[in-house]
Amino acid sequence: MPPFPSGLLVLTAPLPALPRRAAGLVAAAAGLVAGPLYVHLQPGLRLSGPAGPGPGHAVPPAGPALLRALAALYEAAAARRGLDLRVLLGPGRRLARPPRVLLAAAAEAPGPPEPVQLGLQRLAAAVYGCPPSLPAMLLGEDTGGGDPEGDPEQDPDATLPEFLDVAVGGTFDRLHGAHRLLLSACCLLARRRLLAGVADGDLLRHKVLPELIEPYELRAAKLREFLEDVKPSLRYDIVPLADPFGPSVTDPDLQCLVVSEETRRGGEAVNRKRLENGLPELALHEIQLMKDPDHQQNEEEKISSSSLRQRLLGTLLQPPRRDPALPSRPYVIGLTGGTGSGKTSIAKLLGHLGAFVIDADKLGHAVYVPGGPAYEQVVAAFGAEILNEDGTINRKVLGAKVFGNQERLKSLTDIVWPEIARMAREQIREADSQGKAVCVLDAAVLLEAGWQDMVHEVWTAIIPEEEAVRRIVARDGLSEEAARCRLQSQMTNRQRVEWAQVVLCTLWEPDVTRQQVQKAWDLLQQRLRPEPGHDPHL
Repeated sequence: MPPFPSGLLVLTAPLPALPRRAAGLVAAAAGLVAGPLYVHLQPGLRLSGPAGPGPGHAVPPAGPALLRALAALYEAAAARRGLDLRVLLGPGRRLARPPRVLLAAAAEAPGPPEPVQLGLQRLAAAVYGCPPSLPAMLLGEDTGGGDPEGDPEQDPDATLPEFLDVAVGGTFDRLHGAHRLLLSACCLLARRRLLAGVADGDLLRHKVLPELIEPYELRAAKLREFLEDVKPSLRYDIVPLADPFGPSVTDPDLQCLVVSEETRRGGEAVNRKRLENGLPELALHEIQLMKDPDHQQNEEEKISSSSLRQRLLGTLLQPPRRDPALPSRPYVIGLTGGTGSGKTSIAKLLGHLGAFVIDADKLGHAVYVPGGPAYEQVVAAFGAEILNEDGTINRKVLGAKVFGNQERLKSLTDIVWPEIARMAREQIREADSQGKAVCVLDAAVLLEAGWQDMVHEVWTAIIPEEEAVRRIVARDGLSEEAARCRLQSQMTNRQRVEWAQVVLCTLWEPDVTRQQVQKAWDLLQQRLRPEPGHDPHL
């Protein structure tokens, strides 16, 4: 873990040099800073001058050279997963997460380090209100690779256009490098206000893994903090978008809409709507997409929130339960998921990896057999008409009796679920006697039955509704309407995800599912490894 929770990196070299050096600088800083890494760009500043830097922040001109520098820095940060980079573009103020260390590039400050460190401290105190005694360090850097300096086809004196009011829209889930470049461009174009529309509601329905999208309030708060850090002089209106247009087609003060290559057609649709509403068209300013050099199978080639959400699959999303009443061994995973989610295939994969798997559905069948623990109670409660000629319970007839009748359904589950739970606990003890370290309780109704109290972690399998319907129709021969009805009688994916420590998705090829499960298993083994100095027998 890097030693400092936040930091300020001051770069003073000419902007055309930054694309070549960005990766090395960011890598060196990322080794020291765990949280937000602020970047102060001031080409030509001499940190080691006799009186140190002056109190002002001479922001570089808003032109192609600055955009290239920003793109290089944010691309470099994207390669350091989890690094929160914020390049400052306006007059300083107290930052949201005050820096705890000050950094500069040693290559930009030849000579004795002490005057440079003093200059860093003076600048941070004058511009950002930092305490004057913050630690200051000089970074070495690997300058190999990277883009060549400058762009011979660009006019070094070119500047970006300016607009009073600028608009931008997006999901802005887990702000990544491409978002930050897009928003930085907006800040450079706007002189007075930035209107940021944040997709919500039905606009999220067809996104990849919408259940893992952060809540609107959290996305809006992170967006505001980033923007107010980057350029505090602007006014920021952040609004939820319930449709693709939002206020962009009704706000008469807007002058520019910032788009990417893939959203330009949406910008053109906005302008058609504005003309219909008697408003002037907006200038469309296009920002290039940022390539993701680390994209994996089934991920987009660009840096995207969809890819980031896919990378969350199999990882720990919230801490495991700490219940003193639960034995530490075997470690019990409660695996759940809706009909058609692929839960059973995931349970089989976990079994192959060494887990002891308890099939709650099989236990459910066992409680109904003549002589089984729930047989007499179920027959007494629902009558002899649920019996076959051989005395066994006809599950289809019983199901028809309780379907759509919540009171009858509760009567049945009050009888059956406690017996299944008792049998599952017996199986968990059996797993322990066999020396199994991990036990998986495969149960579709894990959460509805309250069995999460029996497990250390909840793992849930999710699948988009349309794919679940297709699978149910193909497997069970039901109509689409009957399949949807079955799904609507169950917990939603989002409800399951709220409980889950780990989420898995079987939407893609079987090999992708295997990779997810292997990743989840490997990370689980890391969690179960005793900490250094800890005696597992105590």
